Amino acid sequence: MSDEQKNQSREVHAYEQMLERLRERLEHTGEAVEHGFHEALDTVRERSVELGELTRDEAERIAAWLRRDLQDAAEYVEKTRGTYADWLHMDLQLVENWIWDQFSSVADQTRLQWQAFNEELQAAARYHTGEITGPGSLVCRSCGEVLHFKRAGHIPPCPRCHGSEFERAARQSSNAS
Repeated sequence: MSDEQKNQSREVHAYEQMLERLRERLEHTGEAVEHGFHEALDTVRERSVELGELTRDEAERIAAWLRRDLQDAAEYVEKTRGTYADWLHMDLQLVENWIWDQFSSVADQTRLQWQAFNEELQAAARYHTGEITGPGSLVCRSCGEVLHFKRAGHIPPCPRCHGSEFERAARQSSNAS
């Protein structure tokens, strides 16, 4: 395994670990989501740095990707009155149960405050090559190729056109309706 592959694997693990810590913190503290989400995410981000799991820059980047995914899921459910399964745009059997439980728990709490994040959501709607995303499907903005993620992973260039910008498949299909 190359150094780059090891680093990517480490970042994916860190994304999943940060999501788990966020879920635990929000459940344990019982904080009102509208007041506690950003603080909770900041706390779990800092915890990753304190434990030496990530550098500050890595933790910032991964927290931003996690925030983007959770806000995107919350926005989709709020706007379409759909479900997280619709947002994932795939059969839930493909998603490992433990990550689904964690993701949906945090995303559901995040949905409660989506309007407060509206400006951030507009900027966070794009997915780019090299970033990490959670499970689901992304559509290349250049050619429409669909990339499927069964779990968190790095976003590669589009295999068809080598494009580097993507959107959630669920978002695109809801706009077409």
